[in-house]
Amino acid sequence: MQLAAIHRYPVKSLGGEALERATITAQGVAGDRRWMIVNPQGHFLTRRELPAMALLRALPQADGGVTLHHAAAPSVKVAMPTTAERRAVKVWGDSLAATPAGAEADAWLSARLGQPVHLFHMGDDVIRPVDPRYGQPGDAVGFADGFPLLVTTQESLDALNAQLPAPIAMARFRPNLVIAGAPAAFAEEGWTSLRIGALTLRLVKPCTHCVITTQDPDTGESHDREPLATLRRMGRVWQRQPVFGMNAIPDGAADLAVGDVVELG
Repeated sequence: MQLAAIHRYPVKSLGGEALERATITAQGVAGDRRWMIVNPQGHFLTRRELPAMALLRALPQADGGVTLHHAAAPSVKVAMPTTAERRAVKVWGDSLAATPAGAEADAWLSARLGQPVHLFHMGDDVIRPVDPRYGQPGDAVGFADGFPLLVTTQESLDALNAQLPAPIAMARFRPNLVIAGAPAAFAEEGWTSLRIGALTLRLVKPCTHCVITTQDPDTGESHDREPLATLRRMGRVWQRQPVFGMNAIPDGAADLAVGDVVELG
C-alpha cells in the first residue's frame, strides 16, 4: 500500500489544501484545524449550520497565519494572533481558551457568511484531550471533531461509488491521509495500526459522518441523502451511524510524503 494523498484544513469546516509532503505531529497534520469559526456565544460553527462555508478556503502563511479566500471577494490575510487575550470557545463538549483573530477577520467572515461570527486560534499550549475511551493519556487534538487524523482508502471510495447513483469525490469526507492499494474495500475497519515510514498510527474507531458529506464540497449544495443512505444500505454502520474511514492517533511525529509505503502495524 502507499500514501496517495495528504490533506490539511487550517480552519475547521473551510476548504483546505492537498499537500505533497507534510509533518505529522502528535495532534495530526501540522497546521490542521488550529483555527475555528464560532458564533457570538463562542460555540463552534460548521457546514452543518452554515453550508456557505463551502465557498471559503483557508491557506496557511509562513508566519503561522492564514489567508482566507472567497471567489466573490478579495482575500484577507489573518496574522497569527499576538495578543495575550484568551476567550472560552466550545467545540462539542469541550470548552477551551482560544485567542481571537481580530476585528478584520471577524468582519470579513461575517460578511461572507451573512451573520456575526468570530475567528479563533488554538495556541500550542492549549491541550484538548482525545476521548479517553479511545485514546491514551497524553493524546490530544486540535479543533477537529474528535481525533487528530482521518484515514481513508481509495478502494473503499471505489466500492462506495459503484453503489451510488452518481460518483462522489473523496473530498466529501475531508480525510487527512488517503491510502491506495488496500487489499479490499473497507479493510481499514479491521486495522488497528499502520506504519508509514517512521510514523506509527493507532486506528482507534470508525469515523461516523453527518450531513456535511451530502453537500457538494465546492458549493455547499445538498440534493439528497447520499452518500449516507448508501453507506447504511451497504452495512457501513457503527453505533447506528454511517461510517467511512478510520479515526487515527499518531504515536510521535514524522515527515510524510505522497508515495510513501504504508504497512500494517
